[in-house]
Parts: sequence; structure tokens; C-alpha cells
Amino acid sequence: MESSSSFLILSVFISLFLLTSPWKASAQEDFLQCLASHSKQSMPQVYAPKSPSFLSVLQSSIYNLRFTSPATPKPQFIITPNHESQIQALVVCSKKHGLKITTRSGGHDFEGLSYRANVPFVLIDLVNFRTIDVNIRDNSAWVQAGATLGEVYYRIAEKSPVHGFPAGACPTVGVGGHISGGGFGLMVRKFGMAADHVLDARIINAKGEILDRKTMGEDLFWAIRGGGVTSFGVLLAWKIRLVPVPPTVTVSIITKTLQQGATELVHKWQSVASYGVPNELSIALHIGVVDTGSNNGTGTQLGRTVQATFTTLFLGPATQLLQVMEKKFPELGMKQEDCKEMRWVESTVRTSGFPDGTPVDILLNRSSLPKTTFKAKSDFVTRPIPKVGLEGIWKRFLKEERPELVIGVWGGRVNRISEHKIAFPHRAGNMYLIDYVTNWDEKEGQEASARHMSWIRELYDYMTPYVSKSPRTAFLNYKDLDLGRVKINGATFVDPRIWGQMYFKSNFPRLVKAKSNVDPENFFSGEQTIPPTITK
Repeated sequence: MESSSSFLILSVFISLFLLTSPWKASAQEDFLQCLASHSKQSMPQVYAPKSPSFLSVLQSSIYNLRFTSPATPKPQFIITPNHESQIQALVVCSKKHGLKITTRSGGHDFEGLSYRANVPFVLIDLVNFRTIDVNIRDNSAWVQAGATLGEVYYRIAEKSPVHGFPAGACPTVGVGGHISGGGFGLMVRKFGMAADHVLDARIINAKGEILDRKTMGEDLFWAIRGGGVTSFGVLLAWKIRLVPVPPTVTVSIITKTLQQGATELVHKWQSVASYGVPNELSIALHIGVVDTGSNNGTGTQLGRTVQATFTTLFLGPATQLLQVMEKKFPELGMKQEDCKEMRWVESTVRTSGFPDGTPVDILLNRSSLPKTTFKAKSDFVTRPIPKVGLEGIWKRFLKEERPELVIGVWGGRVNRISEHKIAFPHRAGNMYLIDYVTNWDEKEGQEASARHMSWIRELYDYMTPYVSKSPRTAFLNYKDLDLGRVKINGATFVDPRIWGQMYFKSNFPRLVKAKSNVDPENFFSGEQTIPPTITK
């Protein structure tokens, strides 16, 4: 039986929402009554579109400002649950009342699909699901889906200086979506993907049932590790395996412009970083454009150039790193003063782009990194790009305002694991992953937005000869609706097998089968979710 306090709170909600929500009053009241009757705990916090806090809550973790415009579809309600039973009730009641669900753990979905939809929907914001229970004795941790990577790293380091977790460099990313899409970082060569280290999970299915690894079965457990959990349910928590890290690691960050030989260095980096160095060493690469300076203080710009930033993490002391680099990549010119020894948790701060000396408690700040308006695309590279190909990229970069290539190196452990062991398939043969990005000011307007979108699509077309083929592959964590989307309300669409094979290669049919078994009615659906069937 529901408590009297639940009904008192519910009556307040209803009296407010009947005045503020565009949804029909009767449907709104029915939904909230359903939510109250199915919640074993008290009612969750609910926000309607015209509630005073609605926009601030919605935009609190939207990291792509492209989706903050008035034209972006908004949810009927935002729900911030603090108990699993409230999410169970949300699934049951949303299904009953014809509403879809989107689930947001960190808000970094490149296409905003964790907080927007083209059909009536409810947004579940997991900001209150952030408990992290670290167990050093068995080298594991239970991590709720709304926790960020930074929070995970910090909590692990609280318990041990010699344990870590091989996930991404951006500390404000939520673990729910990150791990379910594969999740990679600077320890990928030593330990593989984040999803390779999932031991168990708790998920709510389309029936509102809570399942763990044993009760969900191995097919679904396989699917949510790299196949995207939003196609199958609402993730509550992961149980992850911690990995050993040395007491001291070394970080080095070196920048080179074209005038300083960046083209030759990037070309050499390709053959060295993936296969030519120990797995304890990872050299990530960032390509951007910088101003070359001004004319004697007059403010007249002398021009722009391309700059390559080599970010190195070595799981060991600086002396060993310098020995390896002198032997394998002397052209970079790494010196003792370029290297800084630190604890692993400190390296997660430095390699995130924070200045040297930034305190590690910055990892607990969920809004520590700036937000921007951007469009991104991805590619895997299987053979070195020739210098002429690199020069073509530089030429295009100098025509765009704020372009980036964020490049993660592959090789080592991630390549040795079978592409069928979990749903994440991008293994043997890959040298590195490219994230193409163009950033702009949202105030520039639609014409400028179209220009930037056109630029990145042209760059993507230009890269066709230099990247993976048959299929040309893409990374699920870097969602890209240009690849296609499922049919919604009769709109035109691309056959899901096209983008499905790009994200999942030959694992796509098994993902469709898993979907058909656990959600045949396709309740958990969106513009790029796994369909339960494929129409030929």
C-alpha cells in the first residue's frame, strides 16, 4: 500500500502539472497516479516543461549545445529517481501510457539521444544514481549508472594507489553509456576496453523487472557490453574488474606545429604507437589549429597553422619511458623535462587536459569541462595514412574555425581479444580510432551551423580511401546519425543493417536476436537502437 505522504506529494505534483504541462490533463494525472501506485518508495522528483526548474535540469548535463535550442524536442517529464523501484514504476507506466523512455547518465551522447526523441517521451536522469562501492579485496567495484568516470577514478584511488580502471579520458562522462558502448582510454593497449572488464550488471527490462547477469542470461549480458544498453533496458549499475597500476606512472605532453615537423611526426607515429612500443605505453594524438601569433603587439594575425599534441601515458617511471622513446620514436625529441611522474589517479586529471598541478578532487566536479556546439564523426584506421593524405587533412583544417581530430591508439590487448567475445567488435587489424570534431558558437545561427556540418561531412568523404573498408566502421560511443536511423512515424530511413554493421560488424545479427528475445515489442527504441527484426 502506498503511504499517505506519497499521495500528498502526488496531489501537489498534479495541481502544479495540470497548469504547466502541454500534455492533456487527464493523461498527465493518470500517468502520475500510475507512477505513485507502482513506486514502492516515495514519488521520485518530477519536472514538467513549464516547471521553474525544468530547463535548468534538462540542460544541466547537455554537453552538445546543438541540442539546447527551442526546436529540440523536449520530454513530457524529467524524472530524477533515487530508488530502483521508482525506475521500475517509470518503465511500467511509460509503457502503459504510450511514452518512450530516454535515459541519461552523463549527458555526453554526441547526438543528444539520451535526452531527446522525436516521439513523446520521459527522460530518466540518473544523476542520483552515483554510488560507487569499491572492494579492493576482490579487485572489483559496483558502480551505479549515473556516476562519472572521474568519480570512479577518484573513489578507486581513495581505496588503493595501485588499482585503476581502463576507461576514457573525459572525467564528466557517465559510466552507464560509456561502458555499454565499449569505452576506451589510455590503458586500452594494456588492458583492453572498459566493457572487457564488466563482471556483472543490473538492468531493468521492458517488463519492469530487475535482472542481473544470472537472471538476464549470457546473450543479453554479451549484448550490453559494447552493443549499447539503451536498446535493451535501463542500466542500474555495473560490476567492474579493477586492474593493477604501478605506484608511479609517467605523463608527457608535447606539441608540434607543421613548421616544427608535425607532418613527419604524425606519419611516423602511426607505425610506432600501435605496434612498435610496449603495451604499457600509449601515445594519444590530438590535431587542432592554432594562431601563429600577432604582429609586434598590433593585434594583426600572422596566420594559422596545424598543431599536433602527443599525449603519452607510460605505466612506469620516466627513465624507462625515455629509454623506449629514444629507441622507438627519437624523432619526437622527448626529454626529461617533458616527463612528469605521478600517481595513476593524477594522470587521469593531467591527460584530461587540466593544467599541471590541478588537484585530483576536480574529478568529482560533474561540470568541470566546458560545453560547446559540435558535430562529430568517427573512423577506424587499419593502415598508415600517407603524407599526402595527411596534408589533405591539414589543408581542410585551415579552412575551418575550430576543427579537431581526437585520435586514440589501438594495438596490444584490445586487438588480441576476439571480436565476438563481447558485442564490441573493433579488434585485430585496427591501428587507431579517429574522432573528427568541428566546434562552433551556437549563436552563429542556422546558416553557420549548416556550413560547419557540411565541412565535417566533406572531410569524412575525403577520408574514405584512408580508413577501414567493407564495412567502413564507426564507434558507438561517438554516435553519428549521418550513418542512418530507424524508421520513425513514416519518415525515410537507412536500412539499419548499414549502420548496424558499421558499429557492430558481424555482431549485428546476434544483437538483433538478443533484442527480439528481451524486447520484441521494441519499447526501448530510438533513432539508432537495435531493432527486434530486420525487414528485407
